[in-house]
Amino acid sequence: MVAVSLSRALLVAGAFARLGLAQTEPTILAEDGSVLTANESTVAPAAEPEVVEDVGEVLLLTDAVLANLTAHDLSDIDLFTFDEEVAGTSAKRSLGRGFKVGDCKVFPGDRAWPSRLSWTVFDLLTGGALIETVPIGAVCYPNSGVYNAAKCQNVLANWAQSSLHASDPTSVMSPLYQGETCMPQNGQSGTCEMGSFPSYSVKIRNVYQVQLAVNFARNQNLRLVVHNTGHDFLGKSTGAGALSIWTHNLKDIQHIKSFRSASYNGPALRLGAGVQVGELYAAANKLGVTAVGGECAGVGVAGGYLAGGGHSPLSGKYGLGSDQVLSIDVVLPNGRFVTASESKNTDLFWALRGGGGGTFGVVTSITVKAHPKQKFAGFSWSLAAGPESENSIAVFWQAMYAYWRKFPQYAAKGVYGYSTIFPLFTAAGGYSWTFHPFMMPDMTLAQFKAEIKPLLDEWTAMGLVFTPNYFEKNSLHEVWTQYFPAESVANSNLRTASRLFPASVWNNPTNRDALFDEVRAIVEEGSALIQYNMNPRQTPGTPNSAANSHWRDSVWFAIMGSGWAPGTAGAELAAVNNKITHNWMARLRAWGPGAYGNEGDVMEPNFGQAFFGTNYQRLLNIKREVDPNDLFWAPTAVGAERWTIQGQPSYLTTQVGKLCKISN
Repeated sequence: MVAVSLSRALLVAGAFARLGLAQTEPTILAEDGSVLTANESTVAPAAEPEVVEDVGEVLLLTDAVLANLTAHDLSDIDLFTFDEEVAGTSAKRSLGRGFKVGDCKVFPGDRAWPSRLSWTVFDLLTGGALIETVPIGAVCYPNSGVYNAAKCQNVLANWAQSSLHASDPTSVMSPLYQGETCMPQNGQSGTCEMGSFPSYSVKIRNVYQVQLAVNFARNQNLRLVVHNTGHDFLGKSTGAGALSIWTHNLKDIQHIKSFRSASYNGPALRLGAGVQVGELYAAANKLGVTAVGGECAGVGVAGGYLAGGGHSPLSGKYGLGSDQVLSIDVVLPNGRFVTASESKNTDLFWALRGGGGGTFGVVTSITVKAHPKQKFAGFSWSLAAGPESENSIAVFWQAMYAYWRKFPQYAAKGVYGYSTIFPLFTAAGGYSWTFHPFMMPDMTLAQFKAEIKPLLDEWTAMGLVFTPNYFEKNSLHEVWTQYFPAESVANSNLRTASRLFPASVWNNPTNRDALFDEVRAIVEEGSALIQYNMNPRQTPGTPNSAANSHWRDSVWFAIMGSGWAPGTAGAELAAVNNKITHNWMARLRAWGPGAYGNEGDVMEPNFGQAFFGTNYQRLLNIKREVDPNDLFWAPTAVGAERWTIQGQPSYLTTQVGKLCKISN
């Protein structure tokens, strides 16, 4: 077997051409000069082990591997070379080219789309990791070629469960952005189409597979997306005609008892890119430490969560998820594998912590701080308000205003106040108000009760009827498993947007109450409200990062949005979506110019300022240096304004068309 780079390969291809034959099978030159069919018996995966400082042994695609394959004339091996121009060496630039305004990424059906032979070579080099996309809902379509009644029933039964989508190479949990082109519910009456599903994905288990995918996509001018769990409210992890890098199976968790850097000395956890919040919390609990992660079990920690900043039940004490990062292992757009930390690739280290996912490279693993186990005290509740409830709507809003007024005070104590307000879908109307939960770290229940007694007394005096379900737990894991809600996904007729309201608004009571009035008005107009009272301030000694500057002084993170009836289309659908972006959010930007990019509005005007704050220009500069030809693109990511998806409606990015350049 050839261990695993062009001149003699071109001669072989030329021989086929002179004979008038199309080369349909890849070939490789044996040691004795004979030409063999390239397959898993004659070509090993394109990797060799290397010991990388601070990482350990890693399977990498290297220059030596490529040189060996070139020497053996493997078909199309030139499609996998590194981009040495960006790497800063004098070696030749690989096949990728710069894009001009009007150029589009290569799309299925284009003459430049890779041949079946090229895809076969790619699959061989990855060790059989290439997957041709079959939409997850296709098993419900009798004419799809993969119809399976039993599998269809499983998909339908678990459609709202994040685990179903996370275990699929390309499924996304927000089908609205995929285009809803192969919904399992429509299997008996519709046609399954690809929509914005990628054409292929690579099941990543080693770094070299990421390198091969990056190099192939760049050299072939393909659209490239990074997909971890599909848990993305803006549709960033999918794209029509794309090659997808699926990192979900990188599940390693290592406990580092003592990690030292310029700013930190203590225990740490090294996480593969596919580790999810639930897995992180369980592992940390078993190890006797506390890890900072998100609210939802299915979120990929090292994916878009940390890349976008990442709020947490512990943000009031330890800051954002991105503040926990000590080092990041990443494959760059030029195909090279590097580690970014306080002492290495420092601009990249700054950008990758909060500068957005799918932008600067593909993260394969991260190292994060591990904090001591600690107590948590708090309460949960659910109450209703309205004509058919024991609480009137007037008292409900009076109680809500009383709660909102204390947000800066509670945020200063490290609170995590997570509650939701939804309309009651009854003839009489009204609202439900649920805490999931309201809690403070490092407090006993007695201390917590003393802290919130003034508010509870206020609520009681105004006549609010409520029953707090108090708790005191010895770990975050206990609270999280018992009191946080299960996530429900895959809604296709719902869109949300968000705002970050800074503590400075509370300095002027008139201005503050005007904000409260506006939020109330928007809820009364039909919006839900998911709200968090916390302040993810940067803790002393934490290195600066690209995390949205608007987070640092915020005390209220509010998610709002609305749905629409199934079948809504045309002007009516446009009106609903435009209301969210250009009415509700426009009315709130005076108080909250910033928003959280991971749970924001994909159509947010001036998204650079809203999602990245004062960091956007520096991020653009780093993007242009690291990825000058925009190999990586996602809606609202840094530099996204230079590209557009063809055929998009004006009110929503759905990613179904070609990705084309519109600006330099």
